Amino acid sequence: KNGLKNMVAQTPTPKSLGFRMPAEWEKHEATWLAWPHNAETFLNLPAVESAYTEFIHAIALGEKTRVLVSDAQMKARAEKKLGKAGVNLGNVEFYEIQVVDGWMRDSAPTFVTNGKEKAMVAWQFNAWGNKYEDLARDNRLWKKINEVTKLRVFQPGIVLEGGSFDVNGAGALLTTRQCLLNKNRNPHLKQGQIEEFLQNYLSAGQVIWLGKGIEGDDTDGHVDDITRFVGKNIVVTAVEENKKDANHAPLAVNLQTLKQTQMNGRALEVIELPMPEPLYFEGKRMPASHLNFFVSNASVIVPVFGSESDEIALRELKKAFPTR
Repeated sequence: KNGLKNMVAQTPTPKSLGFRMPAEWEKHEATWLAWPHNAETFLNLPAVESAYTEFIHAIALGEKTRVLVSDAQMKARAEKKLGKAGVNLGNVEFYEIQVVDGWMRDSAPTFVTNGKEKAMVAWQFNAWGNKYEDLARDNRLWKKINEVTKLRVFQPGIVLEGGSFDVNGAGALLTTRQCLLNKNRNPHLKQGQIEEFLQNYLSAGQVIWLGKGIEGDDTDGHVDDITRFVGKNIVVTAVEENKKDANHAPLAVNLQTLKQTQMNGRALEVIELPMPEPLYFEGKRMPASHLNFFVSNASVIVPVFGSESDEIALRELKKAFPTR
């Protein structure tokens, strides 16, 4: 046991080799996506395909989009839809890689760089706390992607989803206690031990712990739905003004935490974004939020809901990313 412990301790970590996870707004070579096909999670598949087409159109304006498809038939269908929509197909690459579901931010590996070399961190994926047995098969997705990329691979051996943390690319990371300290992820690890993994594998020297996420979020409070970095010392965070809404109290606590946070001796700049009006599907509250945006080289793709909050969210994010 001691020999194994020493061997693990001597294994080079990304941080020890100068690797870090860049911020989302730093220049991308490409964005990886999986073409939607799972009718159990995408109940209105044609509508989701149309949304993905728009999504890829926006990304392909400034970088490659690497799209996973199950087979040649799915590739042909996707290619036809993208072509009709005027997508720059020169910036779209297809890979026949079997994937159960489309949530690549959570199930795919995290890419890190040391400025000269790219590598991937292959976390374990247990389908958001063992909630969906069939989706847990995407735990091996990193292996399939690495057959294409042939990058150096780091395996921390812990459960972590990409949507559960957000980085500024300069040593700071946002996450929530509700998710990372949840017993359905890594029950053998305490908060300090998890911080060590975040530091060693993402070069996150400062971890900002928020409390809870929003209602209806079956990921157990992913931070990418509530608070995001938009600059090295700037965050946008969701707030709910309606005191009777279930999201009001936890988001107010998170806001207070952020306002009290210091980074490199400076107060964190906090921009508040309103929550959209509550959205329900078959009587169930949906985790609707403007914070689940994506920053590509040329564009920022933002969820909108036909709510009064749409205009405010878009205005503030345009200020944060004026060149996109």
